[in-house]
Amino acid sequence: MNLYEMITNKIIRKLEKGTIPWRRPWVNGIARSWVTQKEYRGINTLLLDGGEYATFKQIQEAGGKVKKGAKSHIVVFWKLINVEDEETGEEKKIPFLRYYRVFKVGEQTEGIEPKRKEIKFNHNPIEKAEKIKTNYINCPTYSYKSGKAYYQPLQDHINVPPLCDFKNPHEFYSTLFHEMVHSTGHKDRLNRKGVSGITKFGDEEYSKEELIAEIGASMLCGIAGIDNHTIDNSASYIQSWLRKLKNDKKLIIIASQQAQKAVDYILGIDHD
Repeated sequence: MNLYEMITNKIIRKLEKGTIPWRRPWVNGIARSWVTQKEYRGINTLLLDGGEYATFKQIQEAGGKVKKGAKSHIVVFWKLINVEDEETGEEKKIPFLRYYRVFKVGEQTEGIEPKRKEIKFNHNPIEKAEKIKTNYINCPTYSYKSGKAYYQPLQDHINVPPLCDFKNPHEFYSTLFHEMVHSTGHKDRLNRKGVSGITKFGDEEYSKEELIAEIGASMLCGIAGIDNHTIDNSASYIQSWLRKLKNDKKLIIIASQQAQKAVDYILGIDHD
């Protein structure tokens, strides 16, 4: 049995036993309300970069002011409103999408500062993991901005939070490897439909691509010798996507084959 099969089987065993809830492994760059310190949820996590946000009124009431020329950001929320049913005449509540505008405290304000200080961890790079990244030929571009991890196919670009944002350095590389596997699906590499085609968040192709990326990341972690530190998190993430695919564990085997191709591409292994 090769390492790829061992990793896949380990994930399947974790899924069968039940796994811990998936968590976001970095600590900085989370968008939250400056006043309540509650994290924004849903679509707002995509609309806002990490940091603390307040409305114009909240900033004024706190004795601060918005910097000249600063552009506001939108926060959306659902509000229940009462409407009368045309057929029955009875009153019912329906959700209505609303929004308000906020400014990033510190960056777009004067006189007030964020309430939280960013936590920075002092980690040394893991040599084997760094070598995997360095040896990825024809790789995308990289950036290391706090708060979000993503791969942009059109720009062929990866962003992950910096190593110092992770309590556990192994999770940094697991996150990086996940996005690197996504990047192998680019039309100029392996041309996977979940990356190079038109997909929507949560649809079948998107979900399958997430399985491929996370299994591939687990395989790369195994090669780097850090899989035991990341396997629970990976299995939980995989389980969340399997639910969208009707919990068909056969998809793990199919996705693992695609993941192996992606990993081999990153490692420069040419089976032809």
